[in-house]
This record gives sequence, structure tokens and C-alpha cells, in this order.
Amino acid sequence: MPLEYWGCLIVLIAAFITDIRWMKIPNKITIIGFISGLAFHAFSGGMEGVLFALKGAAVGFALMFIMYLFGAVGGGDVKLFGGIGAWTGLGLTLSILMYSILAAGIIGIFILLMRREFIMRIRNVVHSLFGVILLQSLSPIQEGTKKQLQMPFMLAVLPGAVYAILTFS
Repeated sequence: MPLEYWGCLIVLIAAFITDIRWMKIPNKITIIGFISGLAFHAFSGGMEGVLFALKGAAVGFALMFIMYLFGAVGGGDVKLFGGIGAWTGLGLTLSILMYSILAAGIIGIFILLMRREFIMRIRNVVHSLFGVILLQSLSPIQEGTKKQLQMPFMLAVLPGAVYAILTFS
């Protein structure tokens, strides 16, 4: 496994521990993740390495920022994906994001089934979507985010990242 994947996994494990404990990913971890990924690629690939890291960081950060605007993730997750992108570049960052979202969906459904809230939550989503269509406003979705299920996103990111790294070609 390439060295940059190990660097990314170290950052992810640190983020996993803090997110599970406190539902927060400190700036120290996200900043170190970004700077160390950028530095690694600068030293190993020169200007091409820097561009590789910056493209990955920009895309990881931007896509997670969109999710943040909808209340789906926290600010630490956004910054963390900037660090993931700096370590892994554009392609693998997109794979990690996709598998993390899939894992989050599976975990969320499992939690809702265990808590017997699945039908109620689906009904609330449908009501919010109808509200958006009828009112032609995002306010029903924004109101719905206040009631959404919360879990540490790292529960999904770490397994999503491991799977993406193992299957990335």
C-alpha cells in the first residue's frame, strides 16, 4: 500500500477517535492532515505533487461543504475531507466520499430500524419534500434538519475509506 494511504489512514484514525468520543474533529487534526498531505506530495512530486494534493483537497472540501450547508455533516468533517484530499488526490477522495455516504446510509437505516423510527423518519422526509414542492422554498428541509438523526460521520468515513483504498486502482 502506498505511503500516502498510510498517512491518510493515520489522520482518519485520529479523527475517528475524537469524533466517537466528543462528536467533534479538532482543527489540529484537520490542519495537520491537510499540511502533512500537501508537504508529502510537494516533497515526493514537486509542483505536480502540490497540484495533485490541492485538487484533491479542493474537491473534498467543496463537496463536503455543500453537505454542510444542508446540515448533513459538521464543519470538522468538511475540513477533514480537505486533508483526505491532500493525501489521496481527486480520484480516491471521490471514492472515499462515495463509500462513506453509502456506509452512513446503511448505518443510519440500521439505527432507525433498531430504534423503530424508520417509518416515522421516511414519512417526515416525504412531508419535507412535498413542502419544498408546494412552497417552492427550502425552508421545510431546513426545518427538518433540526430533527434529523445524528451520529459521528467517522463511523462511516473510516470503513468507507478503508474499502475505497483497498479497491482503488
